Amino acid sequence: MKMLEPVHQYRVAGVDHYVYHGGPDSGLPKHSHMYSHVTVCHAGSCIIRKQGKEMIINKFTSPVNLAAGEWHEIEVLEPDSVFENIFEVASESSTFQLSIS
Repeated sequence: MKMLEPVHQYRVAGVDHYVYHGGPDSGLPKHSHMYSHVTVCHAGSCIIRKQGKEMIINKFTSPVNLAAGEWHEIEVLEPDSVFENIFEVASESSTFQLSIS
């Protein structure tokens, strides 16, 4: 699977948003975090695999909470799919701030 990089990355009120655009055979390969995060699919579809389970998500699926310390991966299933990872951070030192001038 081709690893995606965020197309948009921003923080609002201490919450980080990472937006990914991709097509089949791309996504975020198996990994884990020390924090939980929510994943939501805005367009197309993706499959989330975690700890031996899997679930296909699309724009009609409720956001999925991925627990801290559990491995997971997100694979894009359709062309022009868009998904977002959202998580609260304890430190203001990382990521970008959204500003409109």
